Formats: sequence, C-alpha cells, structure tokens
Amino acid sequence: MLITKPVATAVLLAAALILPAGCRRQPQPAPEQQASQPAQPAVPQIGGEPVVKLTRQATTNGRQPEFLSLTVLPGRGMNVFQITASLPGKGEIPLLASPNLQEAAAHLNGGPDDQNGNGSFSFGGAFLVPYPNRIIGKLSPDGTTVTTEWHGHKIVLPANWHNSAHPDEDKHAMHGLILASQIQQVQTQDIADGQQVTGVIHAGDFGGHWLSQTDLNFTISLTGKAVDAVIVAKNLGKEDEPMAIGWHPYFAIPSGDREQALLHVPGDQVAVVNNYDDVFPTGKLIPARGTRWDFLAPQGKALGNIYLDDNWSRLQRTHGAVEVTLADPASNYGIRILGLSPDIRTVQVYAPPTKEFAAIEEQFNFADPFGKEWHGMNTGMVTLRPGNSVEWHVRLELFQPGSK
Repeated sequence: MLITKPVATAVLLAAALILPAGCRRQPQPAPEQQASQPAQPAVPQIGGEPVVKLTRQATTNGRQPEFLSLTVLPGRGMNVFQITASLPGKGEIPLLASPNLQEAAAHLNGGPDDQNGNGSFSFGGAFLVPYPNRIIGKLSPDGTTVTTEWHGHKIVLPANWHNSAHPDEDKHAMHGLILASQIQQVQTQDIADGQQVTGVIHAGDFGGHWLSQTDLNFTISLTGKAVDAVIVAKNLGKEDEPMAIGWHPYFAIPSGDREQALLHVPGDQVAVVNNYDDVFPTGKLIPARGTRWDFLAPQGKALGNIYLDDNWSRLQRTHGAVEVTLADPASNYGIRILGLSPDIRTVQVYAPPTKEFAAIEEQFNFADPFGKEWHGMNTGMVTLRPGNSVEWHVRLELFQPGSK
C-alpha cells in the first residue's frame, strides 16, 4: 500500500515519541575531533607527591649553552632529580647522574637501602638539612641511633650509615633529616626566561631529633643562563639550635672520559680523614697546595684516576662567591657552581675514578661538626636563635672551556 507524504510524516513522528519510553536510545558517537584527543599521561609520583618539571624554550638556536629543564621531587625533600641543557653541537643532554623516573621510584621505596631516605643522596641532587655530611657519636646498644652534644644539649640522631667494608661497625648519622620529607605548598610560576618552583617543609623538631622548631622554605629557579637554589631556615621555636645546609648534586661528565675532566676547587686547606671507607675527619687540617688535593688552578686540574671524598676549607671567593668548576673539554662543556651564601665554609667533593660524575657539595660545615676532634674550633654550624633565619644559596652557570 502506498503511504502519502503527510501520513508517512505522522507515522515517523509517532515512532519518535514512543521510542524514549519503549527502549533506550543508542548513545551518539562523540565528535570525531574529541574522540581523537590523546589521553593526558598521569603525572608520576615519588614519595607520595607529584614530580615537578620546570621547562623553557631554547633561544640561542644551539649557538650558546643554555639550561632547558629542571625536574624536582617534592616527595623527597625537593631533590633536584635532573637538569638538562642545550650544548652547541650536542643538543639537549642531562647534566646530573640519575636513572629514569621509573627506576628512581623503585629505588626510593623506603626499604632497607632507603633507610632514613638514604636513596635520595645516591643520585640527582639531595638537599642536606640540618646537617650535611657525617656526624659521629655514641652508638646505642641496638645500633639504631647515635648521641652527640651541642652546647651542653644532647642530640640523638638516626644511625643511618656505616663503613662500606664493615657494615656492622662505625655506624653514624649521615646527610640530615629531610631526605624523605614531603614539601608542602608546592607552587610553580613563570618568571622572566623560565620557571620557578617554591615550597616549604614545616620540619618542627625534625621528628624529635633537633632542639627547636624549624621551617624550611625552598625556591628553585630555571632560566637560560642559571639555575638558582635557595633554602631559608627559620627558627620558630623558643630554643637556640645549630643549623647547617648543603646540597649533594652528582654532576655528570657527558663525554664519559673522566680522566680529562677538569676540577677547580678554590680551597687551600683540606681535612685529613682516617680512610676512604669511614671518611671520618681526624681534626687535622693541611695545606692543599702542592698536594694531590691541589685544585686551585683557575682552569682546573684533570681528575685523572684520583679517588676523591674530601672536604676543602679556607675558601677563596670570586666576587663574593665560592666558585667551583667542573669542565669536560671533550664535550666542550663546563658547569660553574657558585656558593653565594656567606655561611658556606666548606666544599665536599665525591668523585670515584670508576664513575662518570663528580658530586660537588657546597655546605656550611665541616664533617662531624660536633666532634671532639675539632677541639672547640668553629666547624661552620650556624647558631640559629629563636625568630632568626639563615639562607643557603647556590647558583649554577654553564660555560665552554677556554671561554669562561
């Protein structure tokens, strides 16, 4: 039977009115543009906090070295996990000796090798507060803590490190109390020619190990010409407290040729240690000039096959800064580490000959700053009085060897 046009229209309209009540309509396909949008990757987390990456666009078209990115771990004391730069003829390269994020997350798991956050100072650049380096004291019977003393006050610290040759002997405290701390109030913002991240650790008494109440404010900035890291420690409590701040960045040697890499350390005094397993200071300070520890030459001295885990003091300053440099002539690359805080008194360098890095640590203090071996000498611990603050500030700059 033929259906005229008006009747057909009426039938279709009736069917349309019945459909919602009688059955569920098939969902309409999303517009093709929306369906093709790639899913945004989840931001990786380490230490229970999202990883933060600062970036900027290159501006010199490969003609000059310039910083490009900086990755920090707010869940692990703001560890500067990686820095990249554009180098002429090399493109973008990593400047710190670090694994990838997945490997780092597996390593920073709170397990036996990550006691007290120890895994944090095995790569990247961990911040060391309220004491960089080693503190030796009386070991508790169960081997878990060491007790030392400052101005008549006992300080009990985790015994989180030991002699590599004898793990059950010579246990001591190592590299501070924020290695596994989470940063609060993390914020990023754009700045001229780059980006900046800020955050705070409301450290209090550092888990019952310290003498007063402390806040630590972090500011880390990335521009083409510089990376700036600033920590301000403020005593919010009612008691004086000792305070020292340092950093533990593993600077890579991009060419992989460690022997020709050039190190400059502007310190003409070095602390004698008992051996390179314990690395305990003896309290003796000797001139560096003319010895294996003489890295005073402005252009630097080749690392060769020298083992270093040493602390320099009596530091010379250039325009007010402690200027340490590591150059890799084979890559036409160099990095300048500028200690801008007046309280930076020593530089620790850890550079095993079998590794392609040099950890260069600008810090306030000598190792074991409360130790009796120093016979009352000023060991660089700042006395932070209630309401007072102290600032640690280090800047990184790039250069090409021969054109500093």
